[in-house]
Amino acid sequence: MNRRDDILLVDGYNMIGAWPMLEKLKEHDLEDARDKLLDMLADYQGFTGMKVYVVFDAYFVPGIGATYRQHKLTVIYTKEKETADECIERLCAELSSRRRNIYVATSDMIEQHVAFGQGALRVSARELLIDIGQNRKDIEQTLREDKPTKRNSVDSRVNLETWSKLERMRRGEK
Repeated sequence: MNRRDDILLVDGYNMIGAWPMLEKLKEHDLEDARDKLLDMLADYQGFTGMKVYVVFDAYFVPGIGATYRQHKLTVIYTKEKETADECIERLCAELSSRRRNIYVATSDMIEQHVAFGQGALRVSARELLIDIGQNRKDIEQTLREDKPTKRNSVDSRVNLETWSKLERMRRGEK
C-alpha cells in the first residue's frame, strides 16, 4: 500500500482490541489508547501518502456523530445507532473511484466480506500493524542514510552587523 490517491478506512476500536500494546493501554485509559492509535496512523499517513479515515463506534452514545481532523487524519465518531461497520460501508460507497483503491482495516470477518462487496480491499489488523512497523524501520533507515555530514546553519551566512540587529530585536531594543 503506497499510492497517493488511495484511501485507508480504519475501524478504530477493532485496531485497539487487536494490537497488543493498545489493548494493554486500553485497560488503563481508553482515551490514551485512541490517541496512540491516531499518532501511529498519522505517521503512517504521512509516510504512505494515503488518506486515512479512522472510524470509532459511538452506537450507544446519543447524538448525531462527529467528524473532525486530528494530525491531518479524518476521525469519525458514528451517529447514534450507527455502527463503525455501517459507517465504513457507507464511506466505501461514497469514496469509491476508478482512480484509487480503498482499503478497509478491520479483523471483523463480516465487515471484510461487506467491504469486498463494495469493491474495497481488506487489510487485517495484524497486516496493518506489520506495515506500520515496516514503515517506521524504513524512515529510521532513511534518516540514518541521509544524515548531513556538515551542519547546515545560518551562522556561516549571516554577517556580524545582521546578527547584532537580530539580537537587539530579540531583546526588544531599537
